[in-house]
Amino acid sequence: MHLSFLKKYCLAAVVVFVISDGRAALAEEPLKIFILAGQSNTVGHARAHTIATLFASDNPRDKELLELVIQKDSGLSRKTLEAQLARGVKLDEFTGGISNDKIKAMSDGPEKTALEAKVKTLKDQQEAEKNKITSSCIVSDRVYINSIADRNKKSGKLGVGYGGDGKKIGPEYAFGLSMAKKIDGPILLIKTSWGGKSLNYNFRPPSAGPYELSEKEKASGKAEDIKKNASLNYRMMNEAIHQVLDNLKDNHPAYDAKTGYEIAGFVWFQGYNDQFSPEFRDNYKNNMINFIKDVREEYKVPQMPFVIGVLGTGMTAEKVAANQVSVAQREAAKAPEFANNVAAVESYTEYSMFSNKVFQKGWPEHYHEWDTVGSDRPYHYLGSGAFFVRLGDSFANSMADLIARQKK
Repeated sequence: MHLSFLKKYCLAAVVVFVISDGRAALAEEPLKIFILAGQSNTVGHARAHTIATLFASDNPRDKELLELVIQKDSGLSRKTLEAQLARGVKLDEFTGGISNDKIKAMSDGPEKTALEAKVKTLKDQQEAEKNKITSSCIVSDRVYINSIADRNKKSGKLGVGYGGDGKKIGPEYAFGLSMAKKIDGPILLIKTSWGGKSLNYNFRPPSAGPYELSEKEKASGKAEDIKKNASLNYRMMNEAIHQVLDNLKDNHPAYDAKTGYEIAGFVWFQGYNDQFSPEFRDNYKNNMINFIKDVREEYKVPQMPFVIGVLGTGMTAEKVAANQVSVAQREAAKAPEFANNVAAVESYTEYSMFSNKVFQKGWPEHYHEWDTVGSDRPYHYLGSGAFFVRLGDSFANSMADLIARQKK
């Protein structure tokens, strides 16, 4: 019994040592903080189960991304996705899609009851598979996040659930996991994002000058309220960030005040709402330049690495190149004063064309098949987990490149 106790004691001591040693190793590096901000596509409207769409790809990078975000022992594979899609097709054949018209049109009786039972079984199987995929997504022990994603405000270890709701992701998920592969030490993400916001008005930086009311706004009877609330989200963004910076130990357990922290980079993904107004479009490049300068001044990091996600909801190179906001984002990144510390990352190249093919069949009639690979409309990049994993990784690759350039 004494020997058994000694073995247990030694094992416990080893475990404690390993944990303590791991924390000590993290504490040797300053806490690296990355800020992500923007509108609804920074919020993130991709349900996590749609990450499995990556299994449909033969691209070597997509295979690596699956290893980045899915646990090794998950048992998930391409066959999982194919079985889901086949089950979805069958459900749509039985029901008529989201409307359930085929079942509604049937007369009550044994035939309808039997079909309803069959549909319920298939739906339960689909839901179980979706939950399995979501629960198989990796949760980081090293990357923590404090996130505002519209009304979904939470903090903790980076995993699924920091998008628009508890089962959604945005670009933060793969960005954080990918950065952890590239740099040492503890990592903290601070995300502030609100849907339907423009850079010209809601996120307007101080250096851009006061917001000029349109004729419609002047005549609205709410001119003073509009002027007072201009740039509200810019202020809210900074207030939220400073609140986290003032409470770092609460936001990352490995933070050591002696080692300190550094704001290592900023990711901006926004632009959709600025494309519909000539004034907003025309001002975007200068607004973006001013935004970067003001953020750097706010946090006293003059050369802060800054990644701009280029609006890419047009899906093709031609359509994106014809979008004035997308062009302005690229041009802002190329401003001479930003050489080697600002980069533009294309988003259209990460679009899930596999998901789009299902969407184009007519998603209401093919709802259950569509629900396997997407969860929103094209302006939210189809709510594709595959897209957001690719994009987050691309943001991380660009960020790591900017950081490396500064060390040369």
